[in-house]
Amino acid sequence: MPITLPATLPAFDVLTREGVMVMSPERAARQDIRPLRIGLLNLMPKKIQTENQFARLIGATPLQIDFQLIRMTEHQTKNTAAEHMAAFYRPFQEVKAEKFDGLIVTGAPIEHLDFADVTYWDELREVMDWTQTHVHSTFGVCWGGMAMIYHFHGVQKHMLPAKAFGCFRHRNVVPTSPYLRGFSDDCVIPVSRWTEMRQDEIDTAPGLRTLLASDEVGPCLVEDTDHRALYIFNHFEYDSDTLKQEYDRDVAAGKAINVPRNYYPDDDPSKPPLNRWRSHAHLLYGNWINEIYQSTPYDSAEIGR
Repeated sequence: MPITLPATLPAFDVLTREGVMVMSPERAARQDIRPLRIGLLNLMPKKIQTENQFARLIGATPLQIDFQLIRMTEHQTKNTAAEHMAAFYRPFQEVKAEKFDGLIVTGAPIEHLDFADVTYWDELREVMDWTQTHVHSTFGVCWGGMAMIYHFHGVQKHMLPAKAFGCFRHRNVVPTSPYLRGFSDDCVIPVSRWTEMRQDEIDTAPGLRTLLASDEVGPCLVEDTDHRALYIFNHFEYDSDTLKQEYDRDVAAGKAINVPRNYYPDDDPSKPPLNRWRSHAHLLYGNWINEIYQSTPYDSAEIGR
């Protein structure tokens, strides 16, 4: 089954060319089926790139997805055209009366700030509380996951002495988890962050369970059953060249940056990088969508009750 996207959204053509099943809202309205309503609260500066990445993953499942793009109400992006934002995004204050089967909260390049110093922190706290009454399952990604685990459990992020940057092998800690159905005993995941979460602090918070972890870069995927949420601190959604774009950007800007580890063949930036995480990325997000489908109320008005 396809993902429903506006025909004029850039992701519509991108995913169609890649063979992902995409459907316009007009066609979806003629089908006698309730699609899963998945929101993307996009906090990343490169909005279109992030839309494509997440739409690609959740659109690969056999279920019809109604994909909704959401932004913070007062925060104005400087990296995406205003016309694009006006055409495809709605501010949170416009959608907060609505119910969603799932919500993805993306990362944001503001790790160096304390949470309380983020300009939209108060509204994001409102969003996170709102998920408990209006969203069936929430997926916090990188900084978004760190914000959620801090908000609900007080688990703090910690600055790293150097950027965790590259592709790192992670252990499948709970192979019986439905979110890890089909996973290998270990897998490679892209990492790009200046902060970390610490396993001992996660272990002291009730209701949290780590599903994926790395000996080099710490906990990665955490389940929060009480809040119907998953938190992932790394980037399964990344394209093959996303780390390369970040590396090339910093090199061009004259910033001190290490070559991303285990990413280029022989760690040589002159060689094209290899994607070694794509299959597990599809597994994780497909499993998340399936768990939502199996448990969300058919009557969306019952979500959160």
